[in-house]
Amino acid sequence: MYERLAQEVAAFESVAAASASFEEEELEEAPVSGETKKSKRTRAQRGSNVPTDNGIPLAHLPKVAIVGRPNVGKSALFNRITGSNLAIVYDYPGVTRDRLYTRASWGATDFVVVDTGGLMSDAVQLPSDQRMMAIKALSDSGLPQAIERQAAAAVVEADSIVLVMDGQLGLTAADEEIVSWLRRTHPNKALHLAINKCENPQKADMQVSEFWELGLEPIAVSAISGTGTGELMEQLMASLPPPKSSESVAAPDAPLAVAIVGRPNVGKSSLLNSLAGEERSIVSAISGTTRDAIDTDVALPDGRRFKLIDTAGIRKRVAVADSKDGAEPLSVNRALQAIRRSEVVALVLDASECADAEAGRFTVTQQDFRLAELVAAEGRACVIVINKWDTVAGKDANTHVAFQKEILAQLRALSWATIVFTSATTGQRVARILEAAHSAGEEHRRRITTATINMVIRETVNWRAPPSLRGSSRKGRIYYATQAAVRPPTFVFFVNDPKLFTDEYKRYVERQLRDNVGFPGTPLRLFWRGKAPATIAGGRKMDTGAYT
Repeated sequence: MYERLAQEVAAFESVAAASASFEEEELEEAPVSGETKKSKRTRAQRGSNVPTDNGIPLAHLPKVAIVGRPNVGKSALFNRITGSNLAIVYDYPGVTRDRLYTRASWGATDFVVVDTGGLMSDAVQLPSDQRMMAIKALSDSGLPQAIERQAAAAVVEADSIVLVMDGQLGLTAADEEIVSWLRRTHPNKALHLAINKCENPQKADMQVSEFWELGLEPIAVSAISGTGTGELMEQLMASLPPPKSSESVAAPDAPLAVAIVGRPNVGKSSLLNSLAGEERSIVSAISGTTRDAIDTDVALPDGRRFKLIDTAGIRKRVAVADSKDGAEPLSVNRALQAIRRSEVVALVLDASECADAEAGRFTVTQQDFRLAELVAAEGRACVIVINKWDTVAGKDANTHVAFQKEILAQLRALSWATIVFTSATTGQRVARILEAAHSAGEEHRRRITTATINMVIRETVNWRAPPSLRGSSRKGRIYYATQAAVRPPTFVFFVNDPKLFTDEYKRYVERQLRDNVGFPGTPLRLFWRGKAPATIAGGRKMDTGAYT
């Protein structure tokens, strides 16, 4: 019998692996918007610049920064060069704000492309619906200046710079100021001038003619159609230093991907900056400041590595649909994709809104509950981060202990998650987030032996036998159990009939697994497989021995 069951387990593992592979391919290729479809159509034409991971870490590759005024097509050119749709493209200024890094290739050369926000002088250049909020709510070092600091940081670390200008609008005073600033502050860095939005080849020479006065060779390109990008890339490759060979760089283990998600303005970007030790993501009182999913590599002194993914705040679906901000649906889509490509999710809740220490209540919002269900449905490990804990009045040393049970009871989909009470502004217990994420990631990848599983199952059944169907003498029987997969840990129970096991009993079995084997911080998936119906051969019933 055990040999037959082992064959069934092997078959299940192969199906699970094929399913996981299909989901990954579907995620990579599934269109999420009109801009994605456009990127898919042109990817076959680009061919030569599709990035390939050759084992060299991003930190050891030459970097190219794309800079320019707002709304000149920097993100569209970024997507064209990298052969992706990572950067959000929308037709108004101020969409891109933080630095966005990704790997790209041209011929035999690998490099890193950095997308930046538009260089602007004040908030007047923001969209009208954001302009008044920016002028009213931001200080002198507010959103426009923060965007410029992010772009300036990208220029400092870049080996080569691509300056993008608008060929349809023509040369502006702001363009001349940017060129002057780059020459004054970075005179030794290669500067390439890309005149974008030159879709018509017959008009391209006329469009770029006035840009010659800048003293640079303008190249007419179209990020939409790809015209001129080959000439730009050849010129760019000639100015890049050679990357370190894969033989000279030891390929480290893949970092643990941790997505930081939550509602808008709960402190996700502040937590990222606190964990990274630098202003990696823009922090503002304005809701919806973060647009793209920002990846940041963090290494601890003991060698553990993390890829932290800052995401845009996820509002209710109705609110997003009614939003006047056309880029918000794209931002939310990037956040959902970040959850799928992560292994651990840090779900951030706002203690200043949810916690009432004096009344002894912690009220989880409906949107927090929905996000918790999404994380559990995706099968991701999770750490619940209660941010802004320093703002809670009337708390004592035991408040967080009382709140833990209440939070897990309300977020029942994540009843197995770890909770960390922290403050990004003061740094209180911020380091525990990575510790909890690492532990959750280890449990997410954990595999236990079949002998251990079946020993627990025998004890479980001895303590409480499976119920029988009402009006029937048939009782459920568990023949065998094994772990078929990880990420998340997945168990298969071979039984006589899955219908004999109620949902309540299945939850009991899962609780016994957790109580005896562990798996804190990660969901578990349990599959119940029964024997195939008996068939008639030679006039009598025969057991096929197969499981369905």
